[in-house]
Amino acid sequence: MRAVAFKEGGGPEVLRAVELAAPEPGPGEVLIRVAYAGVNYGEVQHRLGDFGPPEGETVTGLEASGTVAALGGGVTALAVGDEVAAYLPDGGGYAEYATAPAPFVFPLAELAELGGLDLRTAGAAPLVLTTAYGVLAGAGHLAAGETVLVHAAAGGVGSAAAQLARSLGAAAVYGTVSTEDKAEYASRFGYDEVFLRDGFPDAVRKATSGRGVDLVLDPIGGPTRLASFEALAPFGRVAVYGEAARHPELHLPVLPVWKNNRALTGYNIGDLSRRAPDTLRRHARAALGLVASGVVRIDITAEYDLADAPEAQRLLEAGENTGKAVLRVGR
Repeated sequence: MRAVAFKEGGGPEVLRAVELAAPEPGPGEVLIRVAYAGVNYGEVQHRLGDFGPPEGETVTGLEASGTVAALGGGVTALAVGDEVAAYLPDGGGYAEYATAPAPFVFPLAELAELGGLDLRTAGAAPLVLTTAYGVLAGAGHLAAGETVLVHAAAGGVGSAAAQLARSLGAAAVYGTVSTEDKAEYASRFGYDEVFLRDGFPDAVRKATSGRGVDLVLDPIGGPTRLASFEALAPFGRVAVYGEAARHPELHLPVLPVWKNNRALTGYNIGDLSRRAPDTLRRHARAALGLVASGVVRIDITAEYDLADAPEAQRLLEAGENTGKAVLRVGR
């Protein structure tokens, strides 16, 4: 099968087009002939070595859509030929065939009565939408009437998070971005206001009449994370789900947390896949249903051939992307 793989960590140039043997599904697994694969920052982290060193030819890719090609032992809820969306906790989406645990494979036919998903959109959804939903409803415990601030508001998660927050009853949603162009882009997705990241705590306090927000979604880290605590209302939460800034580990003083009624929480989809798969499946099904029904729109802004995966990752790593990019894998 065709694939894009890496044998050593490094920059986008370590990704190479290769021919590999197709994987076989083990017990409880599904083999998918991939149509589209999403491009996500988690795959950049995989290539950089954040998930550990590669073992031989390593194929990344954490979400995909396609057609069920074979079933492992014990899988009964799916059939060969089903069109599906899948979260791939062990990677593999940058290839013509990939395996996924059956609980994380979602037949598109089940979403048809809500409006349905095409394969292209489905390839961009299982990781990014599940993460956005999970960090809001799970880690963030968003309640109706609360206010939200989303960092990286123009990215794949950010462009969906405002829409999801509205669907969960948020009273106001604000965003931060790095450039004016990204602010203009993000404003299409239901944000009340979008601020440049420099000096955002003052902008948030001004927009909320000094109160601050109830929930901050932070995939960036570093100084942005520390500053986020200054934008919180009483009992506000900073929900962490990434480290895009690749900043050294923070030393967070506890005294200001309890003295100012603040909280820190986290969301990691990989950990959920191992320790709470039923919760992950519930988040994914809820998020996919909102996309299928049209409540949430995934904005696919770029589509690449599989062999162009290095360029797709380069743009994402450099922060030059907006919205969501996918790889066209199927012939």
